Amino acid sequence: MSPEPVPVLHRAGVDLSGLMSVLGKHLYSTPTVAIRELVQNAHDSIIRRRLEASGEEAGRIEVFTEPTRKIVRIVDNGAGLTEAEIHEYLATVGVGYTRKLRQQQDSGAAAGDDTGLIGMFGLGFLSAFVLARRVRVRTTSWQTPGLGHQYLSSHAEQYSVQPIPARAIGTEVELLLRDEFTLLANAAHLRDILGRYCALLREPIHIDGSPQPINLEAPPWRNHAAVAQLPAQARKTRLEFAARFEKSFAPIAVIDLPRAPDGDCDAEGLLWIQDGATYGTSDNRNLSVFLRGMLLDDDARDLLPPWAGFVGGVIESSRLTPTASREDLQRDAHYQSVQHALREALVAGLGEIARQEPEAWRRILTRHNEALLGASLCDERLFSLLMDKLSIPGTQGECAPRMLAHKGAIHVMLERDNDFESMLFRALGVPLAFGHLYAVLPFLRRYCAATGLRLVELGTEHGNRQLFAPATLSEAEQEDLAAHLADDDECLIPARFEPVDLPLIVVPDRDALLKRRLEEDARDKRVSTAALSLARQFAAGIDARHAARLYLNLDNPAIVALRETRRQGGDIRPAAQLLKAFKILGNARQQETGAEIGNALQALSAAVALLASGNKGPETITGENGEK
Repeated sequence: MSPEPVPVLHRAGVDLSGLMSVLGKHLYSTPTVAIRELVQNAHDSIIRRRLEASGEEAGRIEVFTEPTRKIVRIVDNGAGLTEAEIHEYLATVGVGYTRKLRQQQDSGAAAGDDTGLIGMFGLGFLSAFVLARRVRVRTTSWQTPGLGHQYLSSHAEQYSVQPIPARAIGTEVELLLRDEFTLLANAAHLRDILGRYCALLREPIHIDGSPQPINLEAPPWRNHAAVAQLPAQARKTRLEFAARFEKSFAPIAVIDLPRAPDGDCDAEGLLWIQDGATYGTSDNRNLSVFLRGMLLDDDARDLLPPWAGFVGGVIESSRLTPTASREDLQRDAHYQSVQHALREALVAGLGEIARQEPEAWRRILTRHNEALLGASLCDERLFSLLMDKLSIPGTQGECAPRMLAHKGAIHVMLERDNDFESMLFRALGVPLAFGHLYAVLPFLRRYCAATGLRLVELGTEHGNRQLFAPATLSEAEQEDLAAHLADDDECLIPARFEPVDLPLIVVPDRDALLKRRLEEDARDKRVSTAALSLARQFAAGIDARHAARLYLNLDNPAIVALRETRRQGGDIRPAAQLLKAFKILGNARQQETGAEIGNALQALSAAVALLASGNKGPETITGENGEK
């Protein structure tokens, strides 16, 4: 046999022009991120000088604007670069000195310490070419303080390096802006951008020589003076800080996120409850994440619990891992640890506000009652905190769930347009909750389970059995009464119920309606095949021939008299017509047509006229279609 051929290894080619285009133009969601990256490089250069040169000189970052020349300059007093470092790190995509230095620190005696370095991927400098048609770098390294170098490039694929007279140790990056980005040379606009991205950066940043840095104020969790304040003053300080970051609402109350003592989560920061009315499905979550003081993501809402649609926050971390664009976070184990820490802080913080800040707690309950109904279902501790504090909407307005209890039960109406339920329970003097509104029904189910109350869900088979005690009629009598009182889509059911003054009532059969909706959805293809299959299994045993049940109250005097007249062979049509008109009018819903209500009024008038005339005979009865 001939030997198998040996595979030949080939080196992958790289289209440098295409790579530069992808990285330079498509890496970032907005070009202004490039300014952040360059300031970050300046920050890391300052940290590098402290680590390598063991200097104690205060760091300083200066940003200068020249609007008429379309120039922005970023100057630092960091470590600077040698000529070799310019070639190896500045001009090589994907090679970053910051990452190398961090790895050296982590593997040395100071392993585990936070260096404060931000950069990771060696891509930050490339962002300059997103904004600029020419980039000039002047630098003097602390290693060669008597020698300076200049880097010059127009598109990052080619560059030149030449010696220049030494300047102060550090680096100056000069951007000759493209025409579409000349607004960045406006000092006020640049101050807004850097004031957002660099708000928590520890090194001071000055715009156009201003003596006041844009990042003067340390966050409360780093501010030892703020920590030592009296509780009321500390709350005020934290509320003022929160108001700087909240995008849409004033904060009502703040919640601290302390660093976890066990080390599982290094994030710390501040959360707050927004002062704006929310619905249960509102999602105004607003979380800014800073990585070692630099804004990484100002819409990291997924770190907050889904139920926290009324919460804002600012946190910083050294261990969260950014994506290559540094505008999002990798969903790794530490990300999950931060999610857990935020959820725990929110639950504990809401309890603390309830105990320590009664005025703020009342406002929170008022603004976010509906959202908190849903939140309480997501955490048992929240439910325990909120179960007697939230309000439930119903026929008596909004009231505490304990106010809905009647004879050991809470009654809940499941659909919006069932006036019969409202009428029945008004007559009984029993409050009724609106279970079709957000989270009301599952909240009441849990509430009743916790308090030992019964929950009567009106319109369900179980609920109907509790309201309408079953009774019996002979088959012939039931068929006869159904012919006179029930519509085609109704099933007449004899029963006994309160109040006895109510002769009959129509209850929609929600199981039958559900089955019909499933069939309609199947025809319209609005439900996926898998979901429809499961739903059909659930609805397979449902009798959908009738959309509603007509409960006939055998204890009602009018029904007693009607049955007696029938037994004696009398004509029950006038009384039955009167009862049927009462049924239509008493149970009129939005879907009833004007013609149906008009016919009911006509039949009602005819029946009353007939009874008032002494019931002279069936030939004088006028039906809904005008027939004698």
